[in-house]
Amino acid sequence: FQFFWLSLNVWLFGKTFLLYNQGLQYYYLHQMLGLGLCISRASASVLNLNCCLVLLPMCRVLLAFLRGSQKVASKKTRRLLDKSKTFHVTCGVTICIFSALHVAAHLVNALNFSENYNEEFVTLNAANYRGEDPRKLLFATVPGLTGVLMVLVLFLMCTASTYAIRVSNYDIFWYTHNLFFVFYMLLMLHVSGGVLKFQTNLEEHPPGCFNPNKTLQHNLSVPKAFEELFPDYTTEPFPEDLAAPEPFVQNTFMRVCSEEPKFQSHFPETWFWISGPLCLYCVERLYRYIRSNKPVTITSVISHPSNVLEVRMMKEDFEARPGQYVILHCPRVSALESHPFTLTMCPTDTKATFGVHLKVVGDWTERFRDLLLLHSNQDTEILPIYQQRRYPKLYVDGPFGSPFEESLNYEVSLCVAGGIGVTPFASVLNTLLDDWKCYKLRRLYFVWVCRDIESFRWFADLLCMLHNKLWQENRPDYINIQLYLSQTDGIQKIIGEKYQALNSRLLIGRPRWKLLLDDIAKCNRRKTIGVFCCGPNKISKILHKLSNSSNSYGTRFEYNKESFS
Repeated sequence: FQFFWLSLNVWLFGKTFLLYNQGLQYYYLHQMLGLGLCISRASASVLNLNCCLVLLPMCRVLLAFLRGSQKVASKKTRRLLDKSKTFHVTCGVTICIFSALHVAAHLVNALNFSENYNEEFVTLNAANYRGEDPRKLLFATVPGLTGVLMVLVLFLMCTASTYAIRVSNYDIFWYTHNLFFVFYMLLMLHVSGGVLKFQTNLEEHPPGCFNPNKTLQHNLSVPKAFEELFPDYTTEPFPEDLAAPEPFVQNTFMRVCSEEPKFQSHFPETWFWISGPLCLYCVERLYRYIRSNKPVTITSVISHPSNVLEVRMMKEDFEARPGQYVILHCPRVSALESHPFTLTMCPTDTKATFGVHLKVVGDWTERFRDLLLLHSNQDTEILPIYQQRRYPKLYVDGPFGSPFEESLNYEVSLCVAGGIGVTPFASVLNTLLDDWKCYKLRRLYFVWVCRDIESFRWFADLLCMLHNKLWQENRPDYINIQLYLSQTDGIQKIIGEKYQALNSRLLIGRPRWKLLLDDIAKCNRRKTIGVFCCGPNKISKILHKLSNSSNSYGTRFEYNKESFS
């Protein structure tokens, strides 16, 4: 996909480059600036496209609506919606690349405006006189100054978006990324300067024509490319029976101009490109603010092993599908910062409670945990609802769609989780515990890999309850549970007699993924199996590669994933 998008942008760059290189209306400007004109305008067209589309993947409500509506009935089309984050990153990288090219071209243009100042075309010049300091064009004009500021904003956003900074200090990424609004405001001002102009009176003043009103002519010649496009403007032999006038020393003449060339700035096309997506994004953010402005009611907080916190809450008219996620905002933790968390429990017809599990790994989650737990040093604490006054205000925005919603729409699904990546599948398991017969899913392979034995206790009760229910309903083959302990000093078990069913499914080491998928393909010949992964990128890449490879059983694997990147 990234290669296709890059190819499309290169094609757009090339088409725009030829337009400005061969267009007669840009002849005089091209004579002054050279290739700097073509490169700057071609890169600007690519930037317009990507600045327009980079916001659309961030319209989460729109994506959730499209995923849940009947208008997108194709499973393949819905899977394309899962690439929204990849598309957003690809557009961002494209903006960075072509912005560097755009800046370099305009630096050359500023120098050419100063050195090639033409007194005949005063309105065409951006400089005020020949030899003017190019730095004045960069720092003393609206287009130049806004361009410099946009470069600084873009540099901050790009550097703070790197994986190392996001992992080490998410706050930096969060605050710098919200500078996008400043970037777009500067962009609106940047394109309103009208520095680059085109000729509007080509009929009255063809490029290179002879103007008899001028006392001095410069033997201008029309390039061959223009002669082919405009044969009426080409040079012709002077009649043999007439004496050649003195100015035409080469026995040729040019078409006589009827007026001086007139130049005009382009209408800021960028406004057309970005106004729609920007308004759509702003309307969605307003809708999300109105929808989430009422705090939720926290019913209980549970501290699990391995620094995992479970928060259960209720909200009026809140509906969600298994696999979706919400965004939590706690003003007492941070006035502006908010974070997404996958729902591990969805509201149903019989219960209004929904919940999330969050791993305490950063400053935000640490402060949030300290505010929720009365005694954060205790291993487990369930705070009843009558102590609600002790909880800070918590706002929930969502729910929003994710690839894991499709796990119930396959006849056979393989769900692979790594550590806390089990959270998307917890809501699916909770939904199956309530009623599994109403869904298309008839067989679920659940693989969970953890580093320590205590992590399995996060959802051990849920797995045991689902296992026992399916046994009671004579469907023990409905779910295949495989638990892998990747790091251990010896044989270990999940503590508790009630977890005996899980102890028998606990394996030491890492899964042998190729053998696992071959075994699943053998048991489900000529079927389409949905593969869902939430975990480290290493596992995701292996499963993605194996899903795309063929097998001898006619089984097709469709890969879906969500990573911790």
